Amino acid sequence: MPRQDVNPSALHPAPGFSHVSVAGGSRLVYFAGQLGLDQQFGIVGDDDLGEQTRAAMRNLETAMREVGVGWDDIVRRTIYTLHPTEYETITAAIDEVTGGAAHPAQTIVGVTGLAVPGCLIEIECTASVA
Repeated sequence: MPRQDVNPSALHPAPGFSHVSVAGGSRLVYFAGQLGLDQQFGIVGDDDLGEQTRAAMRNLETAMREVGVGWDDIVRRTIYTLHPTEYETITAAIDEVTGGAAHPAQTIVGVTGLAVPGCLIEIECTASVA
């Protein structure tokens, strides 16, 4: 069974995420948080949150492809960012990279800094695959 996303009608609408994701696979794959860094450890997009988000998501996509995971296998996404109220910018950038794949359960956490100075966002996720 693939991932099943549930948005109870008694909860507020979920803009850019699902309230619940039911894992359908039997193997969990945990992906480390990815930043908007290039292969030379340079920050992509300078201080542009959208560009850094796209770069972080592309880095996740690279790691996912390496182990045969697709966007529909992701059951949980956690976003750490210096700009947590900019969820519309973050969601638009995520949609660009994922091709509009359904959004899993997600949390956006506001932080005062990340491990690499100048980075605005870090994204980690968990997949469930058969």
